[in-house]
Amino acid sequence: MRIIKATDQSRNEIINLLKSNNLPAGDLPEVLDEFYTALDGQRIVGLIGMERYSHYGLLRSMVVHPEYRNKQIAKKLVQLLEQKAASSGIITMYLLTETAEKYFIRNNYQLITRKEVPEALFRSSEFSHVCPVSATVMKKELQRQFTTVVQ
Repeated sequence: MRIIKATDQSRNEIINLLKSNNLPAGDLPEVLDEFYTALDGQRIVGLIGMERYSHYGLLRSMVVHPEYRNKQIAKKLVQLLEQKAASSGIITMYLLTETAEKYFIRNNYQLITRKEVPEALFRSSEFSHVCPVSATVMKKELQRQFTTVVQ
């Protein structure tokens, strides 16, 4: 198992993975610069991404193929994304979820209200129209956790 930056060539496979897990795919950014894929051979079995809004990150599209769950893939994807985000100046990671609240609580994310989210994130498709108002909002402070620069 290895994790690499997502590529434009893998876009269709990424979209298929998202759709097959009932996650939105239509609003993926054109450039997948801050998205990472977990590979088993050449097969994409996991994905995570981030949208950047100044010093804030919006974690999105975290998914692991059902056949590969409970193998620490999600944990490795989240850790890598958080390390890359922190080393690039992101101080707080935010997310919206309808299904993974308990998972993210175990990974030190805190429940917050929409009123606590920075204004810049409300311009994202996730906040403006993709995720329902009933979705759980969470955040995690990154700079306190990651003090070394990850290359």
